[in-house]
Amino acid sequence: MAIQMNACDLNQKRVLIREDFNVPIKNGHIESDARIKAALPTIRLALEKNARVILLSHLGRPKEGQYDAAYSLEPVAKRLSELLGQPIKLIRDFEQGIDLAPKEIVLLENSRFLIGEDKNSEALAKQLAGLCDVFVMDAFAVAHRAQASTVGVAQYAPMVCFGLLMEKELQALGKALEHPKSPVCAIVGGSKVSTKLALLENLLNKVDVLILGGGIANTFLLAKGNFIGKSLAEPDFVPEALKILAKAQAQNKHIWLPSDVVVSDKIADHAHPIIKKISEVSGDDLILDIGPDAQKELTHLLALAKTIIWNGPVGVFECAPFALGTQKLAQAIANSAAYSLAGGGDTISAIEQFKVENNIDYISTGGGAFLEYIEGKVLPGIQIIMHRG
Repeated sequence: MAIQMNACDLNQKRVLIREDFNVPIKNGHIESDARIKAALPTIRLALEKNARVILLSHLGRPKEGQYDAAYSLEPVAKRLSELLGQPIKLIRDFEQGIDLAPKEIVLLENSRFLIGEDKNSEALAKQLAGLCDVFVMDAFAVAHRAQASTVGVAQYAPMVCFGLLMEKELQALGKALEHPKSPVCAIVGGSKVSTKLALLENLLNKVDVLILGGGIANTFLLAKGNFIGKSLAEPDFVPEALKILAKAQAQNKHIWLPSDVVVSDKIADHAHPIIKKISEVSGDDLILDIGPDAQKELTHLLALAKTIIWNGPVGVFECAPFALGTQKLAQAIANSAAYSLAGGGDTISAIEQFKVENNIDYISTGGGAFLEYIEGKVLPGIQIIMHRG
């Protein structure tokens, strides 16, 4: 395990902290500062330890090597200054190094403006490493990207460690995936089996019950010989679905699919939803949510679970006529006594929409990194710190 930040001597040291300040900004105003607030404990710990603090992050997808005011971290510097109660200077040019006093903070301009960031340029990595005595990796959301500001700098910095947010994320993932209390229940929703095959296969080895929703469930329903009308599915991946079903049976694992569904002929707020048994789905039907029987089954399964992993909705929850299934799912997870871990963009949107954030034990902000981790992949931004620490 890497050296913990708490155990590092940071007194008067130059401490470069890679955070994830990739926040939504509209007309120069931050729409959600959740990621900034999540980074505060790590920054405050560095200040308490009398460090000279240099913050590093990306924002959006600007063209590499070109400054673009639309992607500037200026609003982030301003918000950080307000939250921490001290001035924070935004720095664009650091080729000559950075001169700052203990307990002082600077924020480097968007790392994606730097030539060589994306391809993990050795020159840029060494330049960033030269700014610090200690590099702190605190941005789980970009740990799956081998870039100069995540992996390269960690390779050349004199000392490395994880930040408090990263430690918290890894502890939560470990609790749910490496040392879970049984029975373990995972929910995987979304539109495409093709993008989550590795995820399904890895989870099947770790869970007792695998709940499928959305287009993924439709493909599995098709694999089991059900007619699904015009519902979103991937017929080309039926063979893979059959392999996973066979593997589950061989391992005595339960793959849950809905017994009844909500169908319509269109996705719209004014659509007319109809509840049907799976066997009743017909020609022009679109399966857009799970039905009331399925909702009760899910609530029962989740009440029995000791560990719950949630990634993806079970219906088109953004559309009012088809939101109830995901709402019932969210409420069942929130009401469960199980340890619950949730992640992924649609999942977080559902959590916010149904206001259950205070009753989910850990909500990962990792997005792609969260998915890759639960697929069982080694994330380079974590691996380098573990190796060097």
